[in-house]
Amino acid sequence: QVQLVESGGGLVQAGGSLRLSCAASVRIFSFYAMGWYRQAPGKQRELVARFTNSGSTNYADSVKGRFTISTDNAKNTMYLQMNRLKPEDTAVYYCNAHRPAGMYRDTYYANVLDAWGQGTLVTVSS
Repeated sequence: QVQLVESGGGLVQAGGSLRLSCAASVRIFSFYAMGWYRQAPGKQRELVARFTNSGSTNYADSVKGRFTISTDNAKNTMYLQMNRLKPEDTAVYYCNAHRPAGMYRDTYYANVLDAWGQGTLVTVSS
């Protein structure tokens, strides 16, 4: 069972920075894709940033130029560096790991993996 644990959320003033971490219980090298999503009160969960191990990275238009997604494979951890935070960035942030069923990096996986962390709250005050 894959476990993802987020940390790093908190209260910050507008214009400030935070770095979120997502620690995985298995090698993140085994995931096809990892990403950060967020859900604000009364809104649907939305993509913030995502990368695939094929090399593609995409960001929500609202965070481009301010947020950066990265990984440390040695620590099995994914990060989200958030700069120039705005009140509208206030949300619970979730990390996600995905891998389709079948062969991937010389290992056969019988089931699709779609794992989520428990979320970490980011509050940006104006």
